Amino acid sequence: MAQKRRSKGPGPAQGEDAAADEDSAPTQGAGQVQRSLERLSPAQVDQKVSELVQYLLVKDQKKIPIKRADILKNVIKDYKSVYSEIIKRAGRNLQQVFGMQLVEIDAKNHIYILVSNLPRLEGENLKQDDCTAKLGLLTVILSFLFMKGNAAKESAVWEMLRRLRVDPGVRHEVFGDVKKLVTEEFVRQKYLEYNRIPHTDPPEFEFQWGARAARETSKMQILRFVAKIQSKDPKAWSTQYNEAAAEEAAVGGLSQDTSTPGDTGGPSQGARRRNW
Repeated sequence: MAQKRRSKGPGPAQGEDAAADEDSAPTQGAGQVQRSLERLSPAQVDQKVSELVQYLLVKDQKKIPIKRADILKNVIKDYKSVYSEIIKRAGRNLQQVFGMQLVEIDAKNHIYILVSNLPRLEGENLKQDDCTAKLGLLTVILSFLFMKGNAAKESAVWEMLRRLRVDPGVRHEVFGDVKKLVTEEFVRQKYLEYNRIPHTDPPEFEFQWGARAARETSKMQILRFVAKIQSKDPKAWSTQYNEAAAEEAAVGGLSQDTSTPGDTGGPSQGARRRNW
């Protein structure tokens, strides 16, 4: 029997060779991964993380399930020894910057999809299917502004984005010119306001929510998004929660005031707009 096993050859059957090689991400302990990371420069690892994020976003635009074998073949390549760290960092980046979660839907065949954690925007300017990346960046900025008391200095917004590896001074592989996108496109679309702070010399600017953002989402939706990202209860931020709850109550009350007799529908979009 032992002789028969050897006669089959040391590897998998001919038709399975390529698939096995492509999907062979080595299972390593934390110590082994750390030693492998130490042999690479931080820039090398960051580049692979960026490549993987971009690859996953492109695949998601077509709504195609993503195979681990394809990730290894097309992106990871010679970095298989640190695969677990690269995909972990990519997943964190996707969640923090784009509001997307990398989910394994088939554990046997290692197939992934991206699931949006973004709050729903009701307008037409940034549909999730068409502009998921931009919508993610916008939501991160709106979240930051709300959590900072509804306004933040430009410098604080740029510093927050840099911590997420989105540098406004460097062309981004997904967003392009980040500073232009934020200060011009988002402002022109009325998602953000960008105003000079009075009596500042040299001039300083700050961001606030724009009129369109106030109509297409809500503070409670944004707070729930933040809570989901940080795995906390929205009530953990009592000041923001109370503000968001008061907004919801005001919108609901206005809807009742403006509804016609016998109208049993929910809050109308028109009523909400008048509230803002």
